Amino acid sequence: MSTKQLYSITALFDSPDAIIKAASETSKAGYTKYDVNTPYPVHGMDGAMQLKPSRLGFFALAFGLLGAVLAIGLMTWVTLIEYPLVIGGKPFWSWPAFVPVSFELTVLLASVLSIVAMIVIYFKFPNNSHPLHDTKYMKAVSSDKFGINIQVDDPKFNEKVITEFFKSLGSKEIAPVYFDDEELNHGQKLFDPKFIGILLLVAVISSGATYFIFNQLMFMPPFNWMMTQEKLKAQKPSALFADGIGMRKPVEGTVARGVLPYPFKGQPDSAGKYLVNPLLPTKEILEIGKQKYFTFCSPCHGNFGQGDSRLRGQFPNPPTLHSDKVRNWPDGNIYHVITEGQNVMPSYGPQIASDERWAIIHYLRALQRAQNAKESDLK
Repeated sequence: MSTKQLYSITALFDSPDAIIKAASETSKAGYTKYDVNTPYPVHGMDGAMQLKPSRLGFFALAFGLLGAVLAIGLMTWVTLIEYPLVIGGKPFWSWPAFVPVSFELTVLLASVLSIVAMIVIYFKFPNNSHPLHDTKYMKAVSSDKFGINIQVDDPKFNEKVITEFFKSLGSKEIAPVYFDDEELNHGQKLFDPKFIGILLLVAVISSGATYFIFNQLMFMPPFNWMMTQEKLKAQKPSALFADGIGMRKPVEGTVARGVLPYPFKGQPDSAGKYLVNPLLPTKEILEIGKQKYFTFCSPCHGNFGQGDSRLRGQFPNPPTLHSDKVRNWPDGNIYHVITEGQNVMPSYGPQIASDERWAIIHYLRALQRAQNAKESDLK
């Protein structure tokens, strides 16, 4: 027994004027469940079909407002909270500068998301099956014919009446369209295995291509030009500056955002007297201190602070950090040395943040305690 069911009655016409007339007469006859298919947009069709304004505009409005809010919100957060900068003397929240980006994002979301909404809501994506697909009627209206079809769920549907109606309008090709088994059994399945499989395949291909491009291709000639280009390296000499030093100090008088100038410049005794380590020696702080110590301190003082550096012989031997002098120094004195430097040791203030300097001191205290443990520590 066949499972086919009638979907609609279709009719083909030869010209835009004929389809405009057919649409107008169909609407006047009281049919509501019908559609017109043409190979290109035909002006005046909306009026002939007496279509109501599309609700897609409401989606475009909502998505456009969403884009504007996102753009303004993001720039507000960046300029006021995350990275406030004074540019040309303008206030942090300078709305005229937001206009281009907000406009672009408004148009982008309104257009892209409206199309996505149309595909998902009106076309019921991922259900891409339709009775008109692959029919002779659809192939004709995709080429040089103009077609109209009245669906079987129209309240006034009567196959014989509609056939005679289309003939009276001048159509020479009138044919029924049926649901076949595929359309009858094809539901809107978001988690259809084939659909999910395509998504996974696209994800795998995209991820693989991205990984290859950024981890392999960019390191291959000639694509590695950015890696091999001339640039300044902090630990290597530079021919660009007269003193030949690659690691540059900030311009005199530079004050980092959110940081007050060091108040004990040239005053190590005052630093030792008044500065107190604001951090607690927690596991996380000690881990940060260890990491920064290995990066900035161990090349000269050694991994355990014993002055057995990897650079030994190239510079005057650095002192051990386990001497009575250093062990008995207040934390403020060590902070001062890290901040301003001492003898041949340069200032690491520009390279190491204040909290990281205090974390290094906690880690150094742990090294000193480990090398000079008391009997009570062993119990």
